[in-house]
Amino acid sequence: MSVSAGSLSSNSYEGGGRLSNGHSHDYESFFSVAESKRNGDLKEMLEGSKDSKKLEAMRVAIGLIARGRDVAYLFPAVVKNVLTKNLELKKLVYVYLVRYAEEEQDIALLSISAFQKALKDPNQLIRASALRVLSSIRVTAIAPIIMLSIRESSTDMSSFVRKTAAHAIPKLYSLDPTQKEGLISIIEKLLNDQTTLVAGSAVMAFEIVCPEMIRLIHKKYRSLCSLVVDVDEWGQVAIMNMLTRYARSQFLDPNAHEDEGEAAFYAATDSSEESVDTDEEEEEEAKSKRKRKRKPYTMDQDHRLFLRNTNPLLQSRNSAVVMAVAQVYFHLAPMSEINLVVKPLIRLLHSHREVQAVVLSNIASLSLKYQGLFESHLKSFLIHDQDPTYIRNLKLEILTNIASEASISTILRELQTYVCSCDKSFVAAVIQAIGRCASRIDDVTEMCLAGLLRLMKHQNEAVAAESVVVVKKLLQLQSGDHKDTLLQIAKMAHHVKVPMAKASALWLVGEYSHHVPRLAPDILRLALKSFPSEEEIVKLQVLNLAAKLTVTNPKQSKCLCQYALNLAKYDVNYDIRDRARFLRQLLFPAEKTALSKHAKRLLLSNKPAPTFESAYSDRLCFQVGSLSQMIGRNAAGYQDLPDFPEEAPDPSVRNVVVAFACSKSSFKEKTASKKKKTLELFYSSSSSSDSDEETSEEEDSEDESSHDSEDDEDEESSEEEESEGETKSEDTSESSEEEEEEESTD
Repeated sequence: MSVSAGSLSSNSYEGGGRLSNGHSHDYESFFSVAESKRNGDLKEMLEGSKDSKKLEAMRVAIGLIARGRDVAYLFPAVVKNVLTKNLELKKLVYVYLVRYAEEEQDIALLSISAFQKALKDPNQLIRASALRVLSSIRVTAIAPIIMLSIRESSTDMSSFVRKTAAHAIPKLYSLDPTQKEGLISIIEKLLNDQTTLVAGSAVMAFEIVCPEMIRLIHKKYRSLCSLVVDVDEWGQVAIMNMLTRYARSQFLDPNAHEDEGEAAFYAATDSSEESVDTDEEEEEEAKSKRKRKRKPYTMDQDHRLFLRNTNPLLQSRNSAVVMAVAQVYFHLAPMSEINLVVKPLIRLLHSHREVQAVVLSNIASLSLKYQGLFESHLKSFLIHDQDPTYIRNLKLEILTNIASEASISTILRELQTYVCSCDKSFVAAVIQAIGRCASRIDDVTEMCLAGLLRLMKHQNEAVAAESVVVVKKLLQLQSGDHKDTLLQIAKMAHHVKVPMAKASALWLVGEYSHHVPRLAPDILRLALKSFPSEEEIVKLQVLNLAAKLTVTNPKQSKCLCQYALNLAKYDVNYDIRDRARFLRQLLFPAEKTALSKHAKRLLLSNKPAPTFESAYSDRLCFQVGSLSQMIGRNAAGYQDLPDFPEEAPDPSVRNVVVAFACSKSSFKEKTASKKKKTLELFYSSSSSSDSDEETSEEEDSEDESSHDSEDDEDEESSEEEESEGETKSEDTSESSEEEEEEESTD
């Protein structure tokens, strides 16, 4: 019997279909039974007596946690293994407890004694894990126990345990803020730790618990500056963010002296003209003020130390570290040194898209303040086809910000290419960018305006509408006569469907109706035909157009205006009704009023020119690289950078006093005791050669010990060294003279 492949495949497909359709609940029940069986096996394995089975069960449980599965039902069985002697099993148990200790607080409290005992375990990983689990139990009643554990762990011999203690400090502070004073003393102790593993964690604990206590950083500033290169990457970011805030409050603005120099010059000239008739004392005070203002700026050595030590981190492979160094230079460095961070930031653009978005967002806001800083890297911001929309918009923003007379031709050619994109929202952003370039650079305004007029005939309504809006803004900025442009806009006003574009076209016709006196009434007539179905913004502009034409051309527009006011009188929107009621009393009052006499001045007054503002102009107030800068608003926990002080604080607060090992008085006491011993030996009754040899050996040993002690002492002043040398020479000369006299008498 032969069976064809086609029939076999069709039968198998049908059978599979029957299984999937008719017996799907059987598969679901099978997997649910298997799942419950496996869960029961894990419990039995954890409650068994074999460590190998327990270890296997814990590995499966940790794997499920890593995959996002909830295994909280195993908590009672896992807690029973806290006291196990198997090191690998204990590590996995602590990893599990850190994850679920906050959820299962009641059961976790039963094992507090075991955690306290584990804090004295010989293995540093067990001690650290026990402290981590203990600090994860969110019960206020055990806050004193956690406090005691953190205090003991902060003095542990292992730097890893001390780092874990620093991580536990913010947890305890969020649990019980009343423990702040005790935590500050521990933080101060940890800040003195010179281990690179602890420094970053201690600084982060300081930032969370007591960021306002700058006095704790004074003595540690220089040591932190020297450690920042060797700390782990997470710690480098924390240290640089903290020291940036510290430097802003302790050092002068390195860029303020340039502006102050110009201000001082003009202030000096003005004061010299006004002080012709003043007294001599006022002139002397004015001269002294000028001298103080003209005092040259010198950067503090500690300020320069921070900038110099963070410069090598621009080559870091971690993008967060590079961004942290960039924010240090943008907020603290002189203007001439900011260009050092440009190439490292450009290097980050070759990373993942997420990193690109963060870096481009920061460059977009920085390019508003430093326009020429990124202009030489124009090609790095050109848009590619594979770029997502959010990357395209950021690059487009940067291209618009760095546009100058030298690079505008290249940028406009690029924008002309981007207009042909299939992404209509991106094309609208490109048209806005063209308008911004035209408003900033006068040489290309006419060329951009001509290109936008061509885009007004685009087949896509969104592109044409956006062009109308941008042209309207550009015409308000221009003072010349644009009659041809107005004619073109007036002809297409009735065909535009986008509400914002149609409202802009109607506003232009009403504002510059004297350029199109014959066409304007006909545009109003066509707009009134579709008045009931228009959007609110269009209806308001139709009423404004009718009022303006009534003032400038009452013969042709008076009846149309009354018809428009009657239509608006019964409109659903109350804003439309209120506007119609106001215009009726202004244009057709029952009695002549003072307001109706000035109707033309009210309706056709000079309007302020619009501005093409960047969407990132309000982000310059945020710290570079912060989440608030990325989203454009204050994020939770964000702290504003302090302003530079007007006068430099005392730099001596950062000096560390080192106590000398030996003082001058102690040295004199040693020399006096040495001389006394020498005289006692000289007048002793022993005159044999053996005794002489012993005394000589003792003297030699004394001399050697004195020389050793002198080598170990710290450096003294030159005058003290000379005086000590003289005393030594006098002692030796006296002893030699006495020995000669004794020999002569013998």
